[in-house]
Order: sequence, then C-alpha cells, then structure tokens
Amino acid sequence: MSGKPRILGLDFGTRRIGVAISDALGLTAQPLTTVINRGERACEEITSLVHARQAAYIVMGLPLHMNGSEGEKAREARAFGERLAGRAGVRVEYIDERLTTVSVQRMLGETRLSGPKKRQMTDKLAAVLILQTWMDSRAS
Repeated sequence: MSGKPRILGLDFGTRRIGVAISDALGLTAQPLTTVINRGERACEEITSLVHARQAAYIVMGLPLHMNGSEGEKAREARAFGERLAGRAGVRVEYIDERLTTVSVQRMLGETRLSGPKKRQMTDKLAAVLILQTWMDSRAS
C-alpha cells in the first residue's frame, strides 16, 4: 500500500515558524519543529525539511485581517513562501489562518509549560491546525 505525498504545514511568524507534517496516509497533521525566522537561513532549514521528509508541497497559513484583506504580515508571508517555493522546488499553497494562534493558546490553556516551550508548542500546533484544516477541506 503506497502512501500519499507528504505535505508540510507552516505557521509563518516574524520570529518563529511552526512546522507540521502530514502522516503517510494523508489523514492527520503532526507537529514537527519550530524554526527561528532568520530570513534566508529559515528558508534553508525548511528546504532541508522538505527534502528530508520528501514533501510534495507546502501549505502555509496566511495571516489575514479580520475583514479578510491582506496586510503587511500577509505580504511578508507570501514573499517568504515565494522564496521558499523557488529554493525548495515545491508548490506553496496558502490558507486563511485567522485566529489559529488564538485557538491553540486556548487549547494549551493553563499548561505547565514554561514561556519559551509554550511559544514553541503554540507555533507547532498552529502549523498542525493550518495543515489539518487544509487536508480536511480537501477530503470533503
């Protein structure tokens, strides 16, 4: 039984980028890592993940304003996605990520994680939520 192509999910942030990956069957998204956003270095790290995990493409959260319009953060995310697509040689798709981080922060609630660990977990889980939402929308 052959699996579906792997997909990376990204929660782009100016400081950190949460990364998730689909399972071999393409049913669930799982947290992978958090990459510190250092511009081109982050592109290199994620490109390495694309190749190491044999990801066929990337789904990236697009931080839209509440009215659905794109602002500066969305433009930064698209610019990063375009650089990443060129470097990694894979397609990048975008999905509305409004309130994703807020949802994850509510899920984590009053966990006993420390500040830095909680932020990393928030970024990874936001990437999971982005990727899972995208996969679920394709399955229906």
